Amino acid sequence: MKLKIKSLSARTIFDSRGEPTVEITACSKKHCASASVPSGKSVGRMEAAVVSAGEAAPVLEKVSEAVRGHSFASLRALDDVMRRADGTERKSKFGGNIMLGVSVAAARLMSIEKEIPLWKFLKNGFFSHHTHKQAPLIFSNFINGGVHAPNNLDIQEYMVIMRVNNSYADSIEKLAHLYRRVYDAISASSGTRAIPLGDEGGYAANFRGNFEPVEIIEQCIRAARLESVCSIGLDAAATSFFENGEYVFEGERLSPSALQNKYEEYFKKSKLLLSIEDPFAENDAEAFAGLRGSLGLGWVIGDDLTATNPRLIEQYAGINAISGVIIKPNQIGTVSETCDALNAAKSNGLDTIVSHRSGETEDTFIIELAKAASADAVKIGAPARERMAKFNELIRLYD
Repeated sequence: MKLKIKSLSARTIFDSRGEPTVEITACSKKHCASASVPSGKSVGRMEAAVVSAGEAAPVLEKVSEAVRGHSFASLRALDDVMRRADGTERKSKFGGNIMLGVSVAAARLMSIEKEIPLWKFLKNGFFSHHTHKQAPLIFSNFINGGVHAPNNLDIQEYMVIMRVNNSYADSIEKLAHLYRRVYDAISASSGTRAIPLGDEGGYAANFRGNFEPVEIIEQCIRAARLESVCSIGLDAAATSFFENGEYVFEGERLSPSALQNKYEEYFKKSKLLLSIEDPFAENDAEAFAGLRGSLGLGWVIGDDLTATNPRLIEQYAGINAISGVIIKPNQIGTVSETCDALNAAKSNGLDTIVSHRSGETEDTFIIELAKAASADAVKIGAPARERMAKFNELIRLYD
């Protein structure tokens, strides 16, 4: 069965930050399907280019011209046509967000016309050689800092990592209770109930320093007696505080080795601290490798470093810079390339974390992708607001 796209259209929607982003609708002769694309705020230099919502319609017309008249036997065939027509390394002509919207909408159309769930369509097309089934860990954002929050934290995200033993519904309920417990702890510490939220639903109060949120989350996990199923993860997003070869951290200018010492202290102080994402700037792979060598069992995760790019993933896995990798479809710009990145990570022994973005929408594609690829984890923000659509999709697909 081949897909022939009859029409493509775009409309402006608003993301979780109230910023305009795009929703793409693709129609065949019989069906239509849509996909909304998050905008992202912490954007690495290796990511696919972004077309603004205001420019989406004329750019999409050029994409329509490229795919018009083709009958696509696979999603990769469609993605390849768009990539060739764009002709740039970073998808500067069409924009990775526009191309991804088309790619995801087309994947949905193909799954509808094949009358199979989207995750199974993706698994059959890209991951048929993976037989392992697992319940992915949940990385849930509890406290925001960095560019995601108007507070004094350098580190961008403080996450609870939950292992699911029984059901996702039960685990997500526990996660939501823990989220409220952390709110109560921050409120008691700060003396106010008016705690602002960051871009991804995490609490965005001011703290005594970058380690205090780890202490608060750990105390709450232990008070709730969840230490057997919950750990803590950080996303430093260190490119945001990298200046002229040094890291500006808590008002000090630190060398990579001095910052590594800080992180090592954090992991020694907190027995529940499991992972750190982008601990150094996206061009500082040597520092990644140094930290990975020193942490032992701790996860060192690439995001800006690897940009969901199969070539970069293989490159940095090859020098032991990372033990895990973030997968964000709109970093690379098509579904097939995203799946190639997942396969590159798996073939190099890396843990895979399929992730949302700041400026997220209610689209649940990443949960379908995680199930298709048997991902090790999903990263989906706080258990609140628009992020609940993804939590609910976990329950639907896994329980």
